[in-house]
Amino acid sequence: MEDKTASAREVLDTLEEVRSRTLSLIEDLSDEQLSVPLLAIVNPPLWEIGHVAWFHEKWALRHLRGHDPIMRDGDALYDSAAVLHDTRWGLGLPSREETLAYMDRVLHEIAEGLPGERLNPEETYFHRLGILHEDMHAEAITYTRQTLAYAPPAFVGRGTAPAGAPCPGDVEVPGGEFVLGASEDLPFVFDNEKWGHPVTVAPFRIARAAVTNAEFAAFADDGGYDDSRWWSEDGWSWRQDAGAAHPVYWQREAPGRWLERIFDRWLPLHPHLPVVHVNWHEAGAYCRWAGRRLPAEAEWEMAATVEPGTATANSEAAKRGFPWGEAPPDPDRGNLDWAAGGRVPVDALAAGDSPAGCRQMIGNVWEWTADAFHPYPGFVRDPYKEYSEPWFGDHKVLRGGCWTTRSHLIRNTWRNFYKPDRRDVWAGFRTCARD
Repeated sequence: MEDKTASAREVLDTLEEVRSRTLSLIEDLSDEQLSVPLLAIVNPPLWEIGHVAWFHEKWALRHLRGHDPIMRDGDALYDSAAVLHDTRWGLGLPSREETLAYMDRVLHEIAEGLPGERLNPEETYFHRLGILHEDMHAEAITYTRQTLAYAPPAFVGRGTAPAGAPCPGDVEVPGGEFVLGASEDLPFVFDNEKWGHPVTVAPFRIARAAVTNAEFAAFADDGGYDDSRWWSEDGWSWRQDAGAAHPVYWQREAPGRWLERIFDRWLPLHPHLPVVHVNWHEAGAYCRWAGRRLPAEAEWEMAATVEPGTATANSEAAKRGFPWGEAPPDPDRGNLDWAAGGRVPVDALAAGDSPAGCRQMIGNVWEWTADAFHPYPGFVRDPYKEYSEPWFGDHKVLRGGCWTTRSHLIRNTWRNFYKPDRRDVWAGFRTCARD
């Protein structure tokens, strides 16, 4: 059984590191850039950084310690469950200086009140919850910068991706029974991962790598956005309403030649990077055009975790915590933590291959699956009740993390979820052969 406690030093060090990353993502932005115009798909960064501090205050100070609110109107400003998205621009937010002071005050109060040498399981849980919540918002701030065509964060730099090469072909997964979801011995999991339960998966073939820019460009060049045969009814309706003719950050330079906007620069489309910023509808249309399909969520997790030929209801014998094993992620196995400054080609990071032979199932780009986001059997919501339950049914599941995902957040069982029309997130996909 994994230890569900943590030392006070470990918690404080992680809090400070995570906060440093959050601040580094906004420190170069002007006050005007922090308060962006109203957009349906992003938050004002000024609201976002205040919200992450409020979340720590809510759970680590007020819930655990009975602390009085630090900011009198904090709940009215920053409670995302109560403050509708479209109202966040008219809230009269504190200034940049006031927001940073509030963030510092919350962190100081947490540090001052950490109990003794070691936190008990409840204290550890709620501090980890706040840390991982801030990790998720750091990723959101990064894709907000992309959405708004801001420069990349200063620590990311402006390097170019290596030339790379394709990583074609499928791997065979023999299927069988395995345990889908998280096991109770993990130190922290979210409620939507609970708990591992046996499922039976038919044999399938899944792509070794995610779909590349070059592969998706072939679909666009073949008129894929103009042919309703490749689209679901909902997808075709979305395409018409959005006027979509290609991925959102692409621009046709000449027949067969594309540019891609990466933050604030238009660059020639790199053929061997995984396609990104495509939504579930676009992924499905590509699959139909290519005679392929999206993997089911259980297929994705099986391909990422299970040794071929050992599928069994005994999860400890069959599953890995990461595609490569139990060791935590590092830059040789997964493109995470902004370390590469962007996506890497699909043939990179062979050391991170899954037992089945799939590459980059952790890191680089999130991967859409075919499935809607639903609870696992016996679901019981966690104290942060707004995390999963409100989104069951109308969101789709993504797996694997992306280049801006924190390595201490991601694992094979981690479930992300977005509405099928979202194009701003760092999402791509891999495909399966049709039966």
